[in-house]
Amino acid sequence: MKFIVSSSALLKQLQSINGVVTNNPVVPILENFLFEIENGKLTITASDLETSMITELPVEARESGRIAAPARILLDTLKNLPDQPVTFTIDEETYGIEIASANGRYKLAGENATDFPRVPVVKGSAPVEIPSQALQRAINKTIFAVSTDELRPAMTGILVQLADGQVTFVATDGHRLLRYRRQDVNPGQTANLIIPRKAFNLLKGALPSEATTARMEFNQSNAFFSFNQMRLVCRLIDERYPDYENVIPVSNPNKLIIDRAQFLNSVKRIAIYSNKTTHQVRLRLAGSEMTVSAEDLDFSNEANEKLPCQYDGEDMEIGFNARFLIEMLSNIDSEEITLELSTPNRAGLLMPTLADDNENILMLVMPVMLNNYV
Repeated sequence: MKFIVSSSALLKQLQSINGVVTNNPVVPILENFLFEIENGKLTITASDLETSMITELPVEARESGRIAAPARILLDTLKNLPDQPVTFTIDEETYGIEIASANGRYKLAGENATDFPRVPVVKGSAPVEIPSQALQRAINKTIFAVSTDELRPAMTGILVQLADGQVTFVATDGHRLLRYRRQDVNPGQTANLIIPRKAFNLLKGALPSEATTARMEFNQSNAFFSFNQMRLVCRLIDERYPDYENVIPVSNPNKLIIDRAQFLNSVKRIAIYSNKTTHQVRLRLAGSEMTVSAEDLDFSNEANEKLPCQYDGEDMEIGFNARFLIEMLSNIDSEEITLELSTPNRAGLLMPTLADDNENILMLVMPVMLNNYV
């Protein structure tokens, strides 16, 4: 079996799916890419059993065939080749692969393609169409809050809720919760899916910068995403997601409106002086002024700054983890943010003051207990 392909075009496609390949896979064959040639088209698959990515590109080929090619050595070879047509010759008996470039030959050992795990196929599901930029934005706005605690598997993924006229993405790690809702997508069905973090990370990297439509389909055990020539299949997390709506406080009489960049930069500076274990910063709200302070008693470090704000509510003092505040404020685009509070031991709600018509962003952050040394 023989085929000719542009080295840079092949490299680009391999790099887009290489994130799936793990260093020490459960099954050794998963260190390979699966190459399948049919009707002048090369289909490349990478898998780790949980997640698979498939891409395709046109090649010059007269015959059909399949081979598993070692991922790392193939990528390293193509990275160091200038852009040129390369010829792959595959011995179907020994599974040997020979790559011929303008000035060299490279031989590597492939494996039998029949050992490569089969990729699940979706049947009879109604596809949901989401603009690629909306999907990218949804992933960016939620993925940083996904839990890494394997003891709570449901929280190691992002909950995707399909409902009439909207789709909601939810992520939480028990300390903060992100809810991102799009009103410009109509799934035409209701469903709750928990997509693993790795799948969405790979999707985030693979989604094109230009606007296109991503199709999402699902069955009982898998979710399928496709756009342009790329497909991603992932196993759903089969767990019950926590009832997050109950955690969101409904009555928050204390409302703070403040310039996002000012608040973010202030927290970044004050966090330098916070305790390195708790990362605690203290917000003291009174009138039209907010004092941001932190102290690290072990090293006698302390800092405070005063910021102008619009505050409507009772004077109060509340503590937050600075790292969470910084991450959340960095993921809001609006110039001003609204922070809604009830009491110092209840969760605070962070949101853009002026929201986009098609999207709704809600960020919840749990407070930390203040040690009142002052």
